[in-house]
Amino acid sequence: AELKKASKRLTCHKRYKIQKKIREHHRKVRKEAKKRGCKKTKKDPGVPSAAPFKEELLREAEQRKQRLEELKQKQKLNRQKEHEKKRKLEAKKNAAKIKEKEEGKESSGKSKAKTKKLLDKNSMKSFCRELKKVIEASDVVLEVLDARDPMGCRCPQLEQAVTCSGGDKKLLLVLNKIDLVPKENLEKWLNYLKKEFPTIAFKSATLMKDKTMQQFTKRRARVDLSRTTECFGSKCLLKLLQDHVRTENRVIHVGVVGFPNVGKSSVINSLKGVRACNVGLTRGVTKSMQTVHIDKQTKILDSPSIIADPSNNTLALALREIINTEESGSADVLEGVDAILNHCSKQQVMMQYSIPDFSNTEEFLTLLAQKRGMLKKGGLPDTENIAKMLLSDWTGAKISYHSQPPGSHQLPPYLTEDKVAKMQECFNLKYLEEENNNTVQALKCPSPASSIIFQSAGMTNGTIEENKVIEEVSDWKNLEISQEGEEDKEEDFTESDDDQDDMEEEKNVKEVTHGVGFTNTCFLFSENKCSGSLSLNLDQNTGDDDAYDFNTDYV
Repeated sequence: AELKKASKRLTCHKRYKIQKKIREHHRKVRKEAKKRGCKKTKKDPGVPSAAPFKEELLREAEQRKQRLEELKQKQKLNRQKEHEKKRKLEAKKNAAKIKEKEEGKESSGKSKAKTKKLLDKNSMKSFCRELKKVIEASDVVLEVLDARDPMGCRCPQLEQAVTCSGGDKKLLLVLNKIDLVPKENLEKWLNYLKKEFPTIAFKSATLMKDKTMQQFTKRRARVDLSRTTECFGSKCLLKLLQDHVRTENRVIHVGVVGFPNVGKSSVINSLKGVRACNVGLTRGVTKSMQTVHIDKQTKILDSPSIIADPSNNTLALALREIINTEESGSADVLEGVDAILNHCSKQQVMMQYSIPDFSNTEEFLTLLAQKRGMLKKGGLPDTENIAKMLLSDWTGAKISYHSQPPGSHQLPPYLTEDKVAKMQECFNLKYLEEENNNTVQALKCPSPASSIIFQSAGMTNGTIEENKVIEEVSDWKNLEISQEGEEDKEEDFTESDDDQDDMEEEKNVKEVTHGVGFTNTCFLFSENKCSGSLSLNLDQNTGDDDAYDFNTDYV
């Protein structure tokens, strides 16, 4: 039996109700139109039959109507022709792209690799050029250090370039991220570093949730990203700079330099009180020199990160190299994680990540990936991505670890007691020490038991001279050639001096190598900037540090 269609018949009650609703709606529309003053369009009454020349008027009206229709037809044909042309062009382009893909996949891959390599070199070259511009233009240089590994964040080439430059150029050490180390360790580092340069304990303002700040509400609309949270040490640093302005009696430029992810831009934002520079967890966010006006007499220059020299050990390259963890090779990232684990206490790492005992780095990453739920298809642990995440955690502000300062203090070869006194003469050291003590007491720091003990590899060598980058390219960067990168966001307050770059002459370079608590060094500095020449050759065997015994107990 065939199914009958549903009947459209309605009950009288429902039909009358619908008709009533329609009448009410029409009434409402007429009422609103009357309020707005809209009138109905009147129909064309046509030509009256009594009008003279009626036939001529009608003929003219028909002719106008025909001309309009012909014009519309022409426009329609023209549009169709244009559409056909566009379709043909798109089809040709698609066909050409398909041919290129089929014929030259290998050749295109090689050419892309070459261009990527050249771009990487050029970017490193520009980083050196911009960094050198900041150092030369600055009256005071702030070297920002990570309080978790201050010695590993120091660059001997940079400090030598500033101290040997001549003139009244000053160097201050800013010990940032002090909220991630125990108080006892922080006090030891302040006492150690102040013997060489004036050191300021600093905690940058940030919107990240940590133990020292109030928790934000879940409603993100109330959080103003342009404003920053409370910071420590900014008043002390500004007071020191203002005192230096009074002694100089002129406008001063303050350069902020350091390795990636030490918090250079965050320090500037804290001093300014607003978000003036872009910040991010990725390394190398700042690409060029940026000028930020603090007041009428003080201008701060933000600089790109220092490029770590390829001669550094694996640990220094893993923590201080300008790399993108999302793009670097898996083997390279695994080596970096292995170096970090070899310089830490195994028991403390197990407690930090809440994982059972492990025998090697691969097993550690497997256990961590399973705990975090980072799995590939088939339930296999994603060790590559978990390794990248671990690297970003250790360079960011998530993991609390600390390193001990050397037992005996010894000045590096490029520093003398006269230079140390010259760097400290313009600053009120007594006020600085009082403010540092107040900052340490006011800040909430982690306990020594919850912080991982870390063995520092010493100072990290950096490349400052532009012509050195062309000869040497880091292995970390070569692993990025075969992968596609993404461009970073553009930064505000950027000032470029391209005319000055063309006028700069090539400067002679001296190589100075030294050890004693430093990694294998390659000192690069200009002859015209340094009066005394240094040539020391001491090699440090870092093999003992890398071969760390996990069974060592820490008290």
